[in-house]
Amino acid sequence: MAPTVAVSAAAELAEKLKQDGNTYFKKNRFGAAIDAYTEAITLCPNVPVYWTNRAICHLRRNDWTKVEEDCRRAIQLDHNSFKAYYMLGLALLQRHEYAGGVKELERALDLGRGANPKSYIVEEIWQELAKAKYLEWEHESTKRLWELQTLEKACESALREKQLLDLSQMEGFLDEAIDSNSAQLEALGQVFEKAAEADMPTEVPDYLCCKIMLDIFRDPVITPSGITYERAVILNHLEKVGKFDPITREPLNQSQLIPNLAIKEAVQAYLDKHGWAYKMG
Repeated sequence: MAPTVAVSAAAELAEKLKQDGNTYFKKNRFGAAIDAYTEAITLCPNVPVYWTNRAICHLRRNDWTKVEEDCRRAIQLDHNSFKAYYMLGLALLQRHEYAGGVKELERALDLGRGANPKSYIVEEIWQELAKAKYLEWEHESTKRLWELQTLEKACESALREKQLLDLSQMEGFLDEAIDSNSAQLEALGQVFEKAAEADMPTEVPDYLCCKIMLDIFRDPVITPSGITYERAVILNHLEKVGKFDPITREPLNQSQLIPNLAIKEAVQAYLDKHGWAYKMG
């Protein structure tokens, strides 16, 4: 058999095995699906979808080490495989590698938006990214609060020692010394309370939320009337309701939508500061 014919036959058989794997997957027969995808990979190891399909099966079985391995291989073969980045991010989160998980999920979201902004998986990635950023914020904020509380106790202890020394040297001004020391302790408490505010959950300002879905912007676009909407939401409105602005009722076409970079940057700045510590809508 000629090499070209052999390669073609192998590719054809690999595709047949992939279809078998898909059938097994739909029936929740993940072990059989993994076997089918593995055979396909053996025949054609440079096809990224075989690796991502097998990774999904490993994910369903909570075998996160194998999920990571297959996704990394898929990414080597296809740097635009948002599904591979997505599952890799989830796998890293399972190891509590929050920063790494967030990075991969952000990459998946960017690629997913470029491939199909209205796809259900883009919203799914966004939700997982929100959870991941909250976990990252919670982990870091808990660490910072513990360090802050430790420092506060050390400062209070040092201040009280100083107060005792001052009292012993100010016998004729006892009341004044007590008042001064109380004021210093109160001021110290206020300083640390202010320092801890950044690590407390907060509500999202209205101007950072879409007026239709009432949730924080993911991909904001602005209309000629000056109103900003979430891209997927306004596209859905234009497709299913009508070619007009839902608030001003002025005629509106998809081509007139422009990315609102100012709001997008404001959202990112808010989320970076508050660690996504808000209630998802």
